[in-house]
Amino acid sequence: MAKFIVRRILWMFLVLVVVSVITFALMHAVPGGPFTLEKSLPAATLKQLNAKYNLDAPLHLQYLKYVSDIAIPVVTTGEQSKYLDHEYLFNISLPFGDKATLRWMNFGPSYKTPSRTVNDIFRDNLPVSMQLGAVGLLVTVTVGIPLGIISALRRNTLVDYAAMGAAVLGASVPVIILAPVLQYLLGVELKWLPVSGWGELKQVILPAFALGIADSALVARLTRASLLQVLNQDYIRTARAKGLRERRVVVVHALKNSLIPIVTVLGPMVAYLLTGTFVVETIFGIPGMGRFFVTSVSGRDYQVIMGTVLLFAIFLVVANTIVDIIYLWLDPRIRHE
Repeated sequence: MAKFIVRRILWMFLVLVVVSVITFALMHAVPGGPFTLEKSLPAATLKQLNAKYNLDAPLHLQYLKYVSDIAIPVVTTGEQSKYLDHEYLFNISLPFGDKATLRWMNFGPSYKTPSRTVNDIFRDNLPVSMQLGAVGLLVTVTVGIPLGIISALRRNTLVDYAAMGAAVLGASVPVIILAPVLQYLLGVELKWLPVSGWGELKQVILPAFALGIADSALVARLTRASLLQVLNQDYIRTARAKGLRERRVVVVHALKNSLIPIVTVLGPMVAYLLTGTFVVETIFGIPGMGRFFVTSVSGRDYQVIMGTVLLFAIFLVVANTIVDIIYLWLDPRIRHE
């Protein structure tokens, strides 16, 4: 297991390097730049801005400087080092030296909002997206898995048809339509929940449901198919032949093995939900990372684009690694060699 985890960590760094190179290349291949406006800036001003942010250097030097600022940790000391807190994502006090601090991951300034760094944006907006994503994931799991189990145990009955019909409907309706419908029905007509805003528990329910319902439909259909396949295995028939209760056969012997495909899907789904979705955050007026990423792409804010893509890649690689480790618990026959 230890060798597997070390190998996956090394692969994670390789994946992040590849992702950063591709993102950096595509980003600079698009015509224009972060200071390209509808009204052109004077050439002297544009030259000064490019020099200030190192955008006049060759692309390979820009990339190397960007990667070094993120990947190489630095140690600062003294009273003035506290002013660097907002420039680094991680600031860890060390038990030696004159207020020594280990600092890591400097994603640089935002070109569109020079008063804020990319790390400031992450600190202010990423927790909001993660909270929304966590509740959306809870909706996905608590709705999808039970719906799939009930459908599999009541195969080819009215319950099965109703459950799968609801799953197909949930997967077919895009969130850009579902979210306004929920706002109108539950917010405007029934006045049960607020239609926008963030900060109170009741403001989380509608966007989390809109975010998680489509994924719950996918999980429900996958759970049904996987559980039906496991229920047809020889060891399940043997367990039933021994006189075990149906509940014990399903819960102890069938359900655990049927979760492997679901866990596989939930890995990247977790990364997707935790980093925010632009549509839901825009419709419900939620100050998350989704809208910042989209506006940074349209505004060519290179630092925000690179930082958000790398952060998503980290979430994705870590989630997939955790999924691979969970495999060992779900099915001891699996070995990571």
